[in-house]
Amino acid sequence: MANIMIRRGASGELVFYLPKKDLEDRIVALEFDQPDKWGGELTLGGAQKYYFDPLSAPPKLPITLRARRVGEPE
Repeated sequence: MANIMIRRGASGELVFYLPKKDLEDRIVALEFDQPDKWGGELTLGGAQKYYFDPLSAPPKLPITLRARRVGEPE
């Protein structure tokens, strides 16, 4: 598990940042983006996937979360 940051980019898109690898990319898909559930699996522009436990509502951004890369052991 790694700490990630999610924020809004200049044009309103969601942006993913992984400080440990200095990786920044746009989020092209988010599993849950509803008023009562936000998060789950996210897909980056480079096709990498990460997962964090869904939140009960969309958060105020920027936010730091614990996430794991999909396909890696927990």
